[in-house]
Amino acid sequence: MPQLSQQVRESYDAFKARGLKLDLTRGKPSPAQLDLSIEMLSLPGVGGFTAEGPTDCRNYGGLQGLVEVRRLFSGIMGAPPEQVVVANNSSLALMHDTVVYSLLKGTCDSPAPWSQQGEISFLCPVPGYDRHFTICQTYGIRMLPVPLRDDGPDMDQVERMVAGDASIKGIWCVPKYSNPTGAVYSDAVVERFAAMKTAAADFRIFWDNAYSVHHLTDERVEIANLIELCARHGNPNRPFVFASTSKITLAGAGLALFASSKENVKWLLARLTPRTIGPDKLNQLRHVRFLKDEAGIFRLMDRHRALIAPKFSKVLEIFQANLAGTPDVSWTRPRGGYFISLDVPRGCAKRVVELAKEAGVALTPAGATHPYGKDPDDRTIRIAPTFPDLPEVAQAAEGVALCVQLAIGER
Repeated sequence: MPQLSQQVRESYDAFKARGLKLDLTRGKPSPAQLDLSIEMLSLPGVGGFTAEGPTDCRNYGGLQGLVEVRRLFSGIMGAPPEQVVVANNSSLALMHDTVVYSLLKGTCDSPAPWSQQGEISFLCPVPGYDRHFTICQTYGIRMLPVPLRDDGPDMDQVERMVAGDASIKGIWCVPKYSNPTGAVYSDAVVERFAAMKTAAADFRIFWDNAYSVHHLTDERVEIANLIELCARHGNPNRPFVFASTSKITLAGAGLALFASSKENVKWLLARLTPRTIGPDKLNQLRHVRFLKDEAGIFRLMDRHRALIAPKFSKVLEIFQANLAGTPDVSWTRPRGGYFISLDVPRGCAKRVVELAKEAGVALTPAGATHPYGKDPDDRTIRIAPTFPDLPEVAQAAEGVALCVQLAIGER
């Protein structure tokens, strides 16, 4: 073992001496992915600013979004056009705002604003998305972790907690190709979400379907329709469903999407009325002109897959070659989304990230996948392969594997 550790140290030092600057921190589209939608920069074009109605997209109004955009994304959102709201970039802004509106004004089912109901809590499946956790931490919402499995959260624990605690007002969910594990919620899990009893009448499921069309294989994975199931079980106002075009078209100039019950849509539009006189309808129109229909969205996403799937395959190939069989080391093999979740031996994640930084590989901070930035086992590291080009991804994965081996050897 000492000889092996010395070999790893020498390999690490040689890697470090290359002076690389590699970044696997955030799930950003690469420049090549953004180029797929470059045509949008010339749309809608001079004289092409009129939408259905007719609507002059240069002017104020249209708070709910253009009807043709709502129709375009209706299938993806799992709701009829009248139950879809289209806003500006990004869906994170909509998630933030719905939380804040609930705190200040309450939901349409709230006896009083959440902020007047004492301590408020959210359930947080872990590993999870750090920006969800940041919203809660910013506004003093207590976060209660629940384990995330391959088919969704531990529903026995979720059901028990929401049934017995009226302070629990919400849960964060990334139901398809979850960030960071790639988990896909099973139909049975979605059904249980829709049917479960909650102590809080104004409990909400924050259903962040960010990766609904972001497949990495030929299979287009589908999940059950939460909006329909909640209505069927007598809880129509329970889901807040979010998505965006940020990783479909242009990340910095996308559309945010919200879908829910008619009552929740009415509630959100009432909250938005004092905030804005309407979204950027020209951007909405250029999306319609560029994407054209749902089939156009799928064709574009196939081109995204052709660019990023080889990067995921390369990371998995390098991890398999260098880490397979290493005790207490495992990683996910996602069918879609933007991340790979790497688990290392307990107490090693921070050291791996530290070693990687010293060697020129930037990783998301260890702990970011858990509330308050604290992974109690210090095990989980999120890997984001999409932004660098393929040779850089290969180099970074090699570096990460060396850092894992070295961190283990140091122990």
